[in-house]
Amino acid sequence: MGHFANNPESSDLTVLGSPRNGTKASVAVFMSGSGSNAERVLELSREPGVSFAVTVLVTDRPKTSNTAVLAERFGVPMVALDIREFYRERGLKRISLASEAGRRTREAWTAQLLELLKPYAVDFGVFAGFIPLCNVMRVFPCLNVHPGDLTYQEDGRRVLVGLHTIPIEKAILCGHSSLRSSVILTEPVEGQGDNMDSGFILGLSPQVPIDFMGTSLERLREVYNRRPQSRPKNGFDDELEKIARHNQEKLKERGDWVVLPYVVENFARGRYATDSQGNLYFRVDGQWQAVKTVEFDEYGNTTPVPVDFSHSGDC
Repeated sequence: MGHFANNPESSDLTVLGSPRNGTKASVAVFMSGSGSNAERVLELSREPGVSFAVTVLVTDRPKTSNTAVLAERFGVPMVALDIREFYRERGLKRISLASEAGRRTREAWTAQLLELLKPYAVDFGVFAGFIPLCNVMRVFPCLNVHPGDLTYQEDGRRVLVGLHTIPIEKAILCGHSSLRSSVILTEPVEGQGDNMDSGFILGLSPQVPIDFMGTSLERLREVYNRRPQSRPKNGFDDELEKIARHNQEKLKERGDWVVLPYVVENFARGRYATDSQGNLYFRVDGQWQAVKTVEFDEYGNTTPVPVDFSHSGDC
């Protein structure tokens, strides 16, 4: 275990998330699907004494997502920009960053979305199941919840990264007995988005035990080794993926729904900061402490993790 760095001068730090105008931070919540993560953030925003207000819900899928329902229920404006139609109108069949045309179209879509958001004076955004990789974080910071413990490293690199059920599968195959959700401060997307899980880790959820559903680890490793090299369009749909999906739902309820709202509140309160050397700080009792991340329990209590603490190992 390491120790906390001495409290730096506040003038040496850049405080993240505190509101530019008014007494509460203006938060835009981005969603593409059912919005269960968004719903938890909205619910917390209605609690007395919180430091943020959800001023707009944003979606790329107005026809299929639950955004309009949540907007009406919570009385929050909705901004919708259908990404499928946007690509189709420009002659592109696939919503992808794999081609130069796809990346240019994504930048154009992002620029139009940012124009639509200008009236809301957004202080920061929250990606709550938002599918498109886009660089709105060049204009305001954005938080994203990820289904894996991003502090777990091998050879100095984060292991439990990726989309879909990939982080869950990696945790299972590495022999982990539990899962955690991470909330990160997103980095601007580069190229095809390979750096999407590289931002500061602002929070970790409580541990959620993995349910192997009666299947041995050896069996799941055999399933993995028999997979084709490329992931099919609709997934592998094998035993490993089904178990990973089951555990991802458990993690969402006991991980995402716990850590994401609490990180949003602490971010809005200005409890996070960075320095010019790329270190993350968390404010505890008025003192800034250099941290690797902050652990949250189900009641929102925080445990700062020292900056030189790491989960490392071999899969």
